[in-house]
Amino acid sequence: MSIPNIITLGRIMLVPIIVWAIVSSQMEIAFAVFLIAGVSDAIDGFLAKRFNMTSELGALLDPLADKALLVSIYMALGIWGAIPRWIVILVVSRDIMIVAAVIVSWLFDRPVAMKPSMVSKLNTVAQVAFAALVLAALAFGFKPGPYDMILMGFVTVFTLSSVSLYLVEWLRHMSAIEAK
Repeated sequence: MSIPNIITLGRIMLVPIIVWAIVSSQMEIAFAVFLIAGVSDAIDGFLAKRFNMTSELGALLDPLADKALLVSIYMALGIWGAIPRWIVILVVSRDIMIVAAVIVSWLFDRPVAMKPSMVSKLNTVAQVAFAALVLAALAFGFKPGPYDMILMGFVTVFTLSSVSLYLVEWLRHMSAIEAK
């Protein structure tokens, strides 16, 4: 168990705290914990790369922590009414589709290599920025417009683009089964 993996596990353990803070209307706490999670993500990534502490476990845990955090925040903010439910459905559905595709490829004994594309990375940045803006606006009582609409547009475009690219690649990968 490396230090970056311990930090990543800590980030996973922050998820219920953020959800509790949002549903309890403790937005200052939610925003602060979100910032801590973001800093911990940067630290574990830096340590893993700089000190050659990368591992297979870390390669699985890090994106899991990121997705658990973002999906939970989007769901909590959607239930709380701070963001439109359609954006929650879009973000969560993308991740469900990707996980389902990975599971199906495992079931067919054709595991697919999950390597994030540039669009997927931009999607994550847009999702994080939108969630941060909404949490900050709720925590500090300011109006996020028009930036919230701009970021929501980016989240929409990147989410749809990302899931489309993953789906095309997955279909190519899985169609190789029939070609044999």
